[in-house]
This record gives sequence, structure tokens and C-alpha cells, in this order.
Amino acid sequence: MLVVRAIQATDLDALLAMASQVGSGMTTLKPDRKMLGDRVDVAVASFAETIAPEKRDYMFVMEDTSSGRMAGICAIKSAVGLNEPFYNYRIGTLVHCSRELDIFTRMETLYLSNDLTGSTELCSLFLHPEYRFGHNGKWLSKSRFLFIAQFPQVFTEKLIAEMRGYQLDDGSSPFYEGLGRHFFKMDFDHVDELTALGKKSFIAELMPRQPLYVDYLPESAQQVIGKVHRNTQPARKMLEQEGMHFEGYVDIFDAGPVLQGRVSELRAVRQSELTQAVRASAPPPPSDLPTLVSNTDMKNFRMIISASMPEGGAIALSADELALLGVTAGDMLRTLPLNARRNPHVPARRNND
Repeated sequence: MLVVRAIQATDLDALLAMASQVGSGMTTLKPDRKMLGDRVDVAVASFAETIAPEKRDYMFVMEDTSSGRMAGICAIKSAVGLNEPFYNYRIGTLVHCSRELDIFTRMETLYLSNDLTGSTELCSLFLHPEYRFGHNGKWLSKSRFLFIAQFPQVFTEKLIAEMRGYQLDDGSSPFYEGLGRHFFKMDFDHVDELTALGKKSFIAELMPRQPLYVDYLPESAQQVIGKVHRNTQPARKMLEQEGMHFEGYVDIFDAGPVLQGRVSELRAVRQSELTQAVRASAPPPPSDLPTLVSNTDMKNFRMIISASMPEGGAIALSADELALLGVTAGDMLRTLPLNARRNPHVPARRNND
């Protein structure tokens, strides 16, 4: 069985092995033992609430309990850019007008920006290829929203997610080759690695501060602004279903879109419910409307996906499900339908209706 849980110090070796499969473009999950070790230490302290909320970095592991294997990873950073610069390009517009010549032009521009400093960030989402089936991808990604719904007080109102930008089959970034290489004089992977290690001062030192006209870039670079990596398309769709959207900010290296949302407007915050755990007398019938179920303990946060549905303020779970959550009958749980309903005001239809 699978469970999503708070990361532990003993997960470092498995996390390092998983990070080695990610590839370039995800700066928050690089196969560097010291960097990952430091991050795990912060995550453990975050769940234990022994560090300030704005310094917290909550990391979640999807574990296959039958083998003890790590199946996936995801994270929430409470606030970005408070200890090191956080850069993005903001897509803007400049208008050039000559009444005498009767010429009016609108030019798209890129502004180097720190506008998103202080935002809570969803990051480090990666599911092992062998577990990319069924609901696992949705479940892993959406687990963070249920955590936010349970503990909204430790996060900022603005939530962001940097999407991995478009890359060619050889791993190169058309946007970086058309712009960044002219200023950094190094390969995309090298820049990506420096950024992952927190060495970001070179960005301010080398990148131009004045607006950049998009029309001056090669066509190949223009076409990928705001476009995601092909493996990231499902993740983008899921985030948009949960209440996040693109507002014109992109990554400065690969031009991947930055999705934004307000915590108070997330589906999980608006529609999740606190329900009481009940010991099921019989297994629930198969359902095409699975439910995300989590406990309410930050330090030992755990989440499963169940075929059961809340009813009358309670949800019936099997003994195995209760054990996976680390709860007993009578404990309070937070629940949310895995999939967004088209009309959230209409009750979901059960199989036996």
C-alpha cells in the first residue's frame, strides 16, 4: 500500500537516489548529498515546528509500505526569497506610438523581477517512473493542498509553483540558448546546478536590468515562453484544477510558467472537511470517486487515498487504512475528493445511488 507522509532523517539515501533520476530543470531537487541533507534537516524541524514558519520547508514522501521503497517526493516552501534573491521575468508590454506617422505598436517585454519574494512555493514534485499509473500522480501533487488546508496559518496568502520549462529531446533549453547563454557564457546544466546550490549572485551581476524586447529573441526562444516541459503538462493541469493560474511570470533560465493562486481560494481550502474516523465493518465497494484522507498531526502528517467517502460527518476506513494514517476510530481526519467536481454545490453521486 502507498502512503504520503512527512519526510524523516532516515529517508536521505532514498531521496538522493531519486534525485539522481530527475534530470536538469528542477533546481530544488539535485543529487547533492549535502544540499539534500541540509534540506531534510530543515524539513524535519519544520514538521516539528522548531523553526520559524517563514523558514520552513515541508517535504513529503510517497512510500510503498510493502517494500519500504520511496515512490515519490514533493514539497512546500513556506516563503521564498527571504534569505537569497528570488528572480523571475515578468512579461510586460511597451507601447510605441507616433501620431505623425500614424504608427502604433505594442511590444512584449521581459522585466527582471523580485515580485514574488515571500510567496509560499509548491516545489520538488517527482514520481518514480515505475509508480506513474492510476491516481498516484494526482494524489502526490494534491497531498500538499490538503496539508495547506489543515495548517493555513503557517503559509502566506500567495502560493506559487514554478513549472519546468520546455526542453528539446537532448535536454537543451531553446529559451536559454536564445538569451541566457549570451550573458552567462556557460551551459544550461551548469547554470541550473549553480542555482540549485544557492549561488544566485551571478544572476544580478550578469543579467541586464532594463526590459528585454521579446521580438529581439530568436523565434525558437519566443515560442517556448510560458511553455512547460512535456513531462510537466499533467502537473500544470492538476494545479490549475486546484485554483492556480498563469499571471505572466516565467523562469529566467528556461521561461517555464510560474502559476499563482491564493490560499483562501484553493479547492482544498474551500471544499475539504473535517470528519471523524470510523472503523469499517466491511470493505467499501469500488469507486470512481476516490477520497484524499489525512490525519491532522503536523509532526506525523500522513495521507492515503481511499474508496470510502465521508457521510454524516464521518468516514469508514479499514483497519489497514487507519494504521497507515496512524489514527484510531474517533480521531479527526481531513478529507477531500481527489477530483474536482464540475459543480461543487451538487453532491457527488455514489456507486450505489
